[in-house]
Amino acid sequence: MPRLPIVAIDGPAGAGKSTIAKHLAARLNFILLDTGALYRTIALAAARAGLLEGIDPNSDHEDSSATITALAEAIAERNGISLEQDPEQPKGLRVRLDGEDVSGAIRAPEMSMGASRVSAIAGVRESLMNLQRSIAKNGGVVAEGRDMGTVVFPDSVAKFFLTASLEARAERRRLEFVERGEDIDLEEIKKNVAQRDKQDSERAIAPLKRANDAALIDSTGRSIDHILEEMEERVRAVMGHDESPS
Repeated sequence: MPRLPIVAIDGPAGAGKSTIAKHLAARLNFILLDTGALYRTIALAAARAGLLEGIDPNSDHEDSSATITALAEAIAERNGISLEQDPEQPKGLRVRLDGEDVSGAIRAPEMSMGASRVSAIAGVRESLMNLQRSIAKNGGVVAEGRDMGTVVFPDSVAKFFLTASLEARAERRRLEFVERGEDIDLEEIKKNVAQRDKQDSERAIAPLKRANDAALIDSTGRSIDHILEEMEERVRAVMGHDESPS
């Protein structure tokens, strides 16, 4: 039986990657790999250890990067992060750090920026990349993040770059906070999203960019169902179930 493909979904913050990946994985009966949750969890662990403040995302400072790399390596080696499907959570995912449910804690705005900072450290990326590839070694995985198609799974035959306007992405983030009972100013969210875009796109290591062979999908003003239908059609074409899409 042919090996199932790895579906790689990249894109900026708030483009809808997590929601789309969750539903696409369910449609295909694939494993969901939320890489953003992994980096957010490392950021949370670093923050709790007092290591997060002062990290320059564009500078791999030797002392701080070595310490956070050691932290990430230790967590990866002991399989300290677990991802479980949980429809009661806003992201449909329960994340545990050494057994503690940190699903809510890692979705705080500061953990978004923290994830961007720690993901700019080469050693952290190496530790988590090995973990991601191990999870996906048999295929049948939907992996979403910012460098899935360019770095982690460059040989994937089903790549997507999901984007949306800054306004649409900020509003989605606002609604996520509302679902958790938090009221955050839309303009502040828009500022944070734009800052995250700049930080992710300009970092020296594995910057956010569209892979040359990734299908570009703009989710602005489109329903989830329409996007899912387009993506599922492309994936099933790769799997040989349908004719290749035009």
